[in-house]
Amino acid sequence: MKIDPKTFVQDYQLNICIQCGTCTGGCPVKFRSPLNMRRLVRQTYLTNDPSPLFKRPELWACTTCSTCSLRCPAGVKNVELIMGIRNFLANQGEVPSTIRDALENTFLQGNPWGRFRDRRADWAKDLGVKILGEVTTETLLYVGCAPSYDPRVQNVSTALVKIFQKADFDFGILGKKESCCGNEIRRMGEQALFKKLAKDNTNLFKKSGIKRIITISPHCFNAFKNEYPDFAIPVQHYTQVIADLIETGKLKMSKTLDLSATYQDPCFLGKQNLVFDEPRKILTSIPGLEFAEMERSKQRSFCCEGGGGRMWAEGGTEGIRNGEIRIKEAVALGAKVMATACPFCLLTLEDAIKISGLADQIAVKDIAELVAEAL
Repeated sequence: MKIDPKTFVQDYQLNICIQCGTCTGGCPVKFRSPLNMRRLVRQTYLTNDPSPLFKRPELWACTTCSTCSLRCPAGVKNVELIMGIRNFLANQGEVPSTIRDALENTFLQGNPWGRFRDRRADWAKDLGVKILGEVTTETLLYVGCAPSYDPRVQNVSTALVKIFQKADFDFGILGKKESCCGNEIRRMGEQALFKKLAKDNTNLFKKSGIKRIITISPHCFNAFKNEYPDFAIPVQHYTQVIADLIETGKLKMSKTLDLSATYQDPCFLGKQNLVFDEPRKILTSIPGLEFAEMERSKQRSFCCEGGGGRMWAEGGTEGIRNGEIRIKEAVALGAKVMATACPFCLLTLEDAIKISGLADQIAVKDIAELVAEAL
């Protein structure tokens, strides 16, 4: 097994790194992976042995939040480098077993957990949701994998349907024809599978006559908006749609929620796609909700540690997890609810509450759930 040094240097701009350490200073995971990984790649050139890369835990600890790339003064594509190394190892069959299982499950069943494709829309069976193919509509609610299968995140899907129906907003879902968007698949190193998913999904969207896509997950939003080739369909995150419905008066909330809340900016919605205002407009529009901003917010928001395949990777980090740090920051702020707009943030932060023993002090809720409560 050999790595072509010339290819890696050209593709990932290792020659322009000025060794300033900005990437390591901003990295939210303990191993400070970007600079360390570049050093390892250089060492690998000398031996043509990629095995040290596979064995380094920081390679699989990276959440691909892109803080390092966004802050790099030289413009080095740190995250692309890490994904490139993962791709090289995936092609050699040298990935952790849990990552391998997630990739195989996606290939076979269209989702990383390997749940049956035929059960992808079970959550919606009693909600009167339109299924594209059975009926026609130009707006697709792309549900995504976690909101389709995870019992906790299914509540977000149900809440969003309730909101759209209340606002008389026309939409449909793909049902069991829906497949993974591939955002995390690409970040776990399986570029070929991502390309297949992108091609198949794009063809399905076009065949279904879709003119607009709304996503629940920021990760799906990012994939469609930035990484699908020749993709001409407008895509929005659901917070952008709800904010517009509120602003135009099509959605009104009549119930008062007497609570204090703060907001966790999802990395793939906030710092990577600059959607900061709409989630906050929604929260401040909820009657009775007292909103407080955390110190680390918007571009400086602290990654929950759920992206980049971390949902399926074992180990890779030490000590207190980011989610625990974030929950404790919210409690110190006096918030009773940590609001977010991402399935991965929701799951990782809820786990952090259980680990920290703070369930009697704070809860995690998706923005859609809060809006549905206030209708």
